[in-house]
Amino acid sequence: MAILRLEGGTVLREGDAIAAQLSPLGITLKHWPVGVDPTLKAYLAQPALDDVAKEKVLSGLESYFTQLQTEGGYQTRDLIVLHPQLENLDTLLAKFSRPHTHDDDEVRYVIDGEGIFGFVYPDGRQLELTVEAEDYINVPAHTEHWFYLTSARRIKAVRYFSGTEGWVPHYTQTEIRLQPVAV
Repeated sequence: MAILRLEGGTVLREGDAIAAQLSPLGITLKHWPVGVDPTLKAYLAQPALDDVAKEKVLSGLESYFTQLQTEGGYQTRDLIVLHPQLENLDTLLAKFSRPHTHDDDEVRYVIDGEGIFGFVYPDGRQLELTVEAEDYINVPAHTEHWFYLTSARRIKAVRYFSGTEGWVPHYTQTEIRLQPVAV
């Protein structure tokens, strides 16, 4: 389950309390079970996945994609797999560790591992949300945020897109005041 850390040190672990804090930003956070399919579980236990394995994982989670297509008009999805042995991991992460916005929603369904999204309230306060396996998050377009991995440095997440043109990061000048979480 997700963990929210507010500027000032308050930590929230209860779903309703977290939702109340994310609501002013329009962020949706849900719990989506991965299920018990042993084949899917076996893929999730692997640190890296080839394209065939990624497609099998996506197929095993097709019902969520169908739901998002119907409800939100999402057109495509992919599976991102980040792990410590990935050759260009630090380069990939550097693109998202600075405060930025997108012209489209950022929609992720974490199926393994964990990561941290940071957000900025309109009044400038900051907070960080640790997302873990079975957390679904929708960060609305134009919401200022950043992302980094926890110390485990691994995550598998389905990314959902309504298009590709709105997914370029627009960096802001906001300074991150929160110190990274030692997870």
